[in-house]
Amino acid sequence: MAGPRITASVLKVLAALLAAPADERYGLQLMQDTGLPSGTLYPILVRLERAGWVESQWEQIDPAAEGRPNRRYYRLTADGALHARREVTLMQQQMSRSLGRAVEA
Repeated sequence: MAGPRITASVLKVLAALLAAPADERYGLQLMQDTGLPSGTLYPILVRLERAGWVESQWEQIDPAAEGRPNRRYYRLTADGALHARREVTLMQQQMSRSLGRAVEA
């Protein structure tokens, strides 16, 4: 399966998930960590899940007892963590090269 198109927003999501790759995170946490609105974040999570980089599951709670709706939790797959590290590293290298050229100019 082909990987998702890597944009700045996708990199923000990948970096946020890489901060604790084994942890499950729900949408509001990821919105706070990335600064992305829900209309940007959730389509990215869907694309990452379709690519096999992220897996998700609904929490098993009684919404009435908890006083809130169920949350959907997201986490990187092992394959997704490898791809995410590679993509974030590539972007960091590109930024370093670009900044180095800007300083030389």
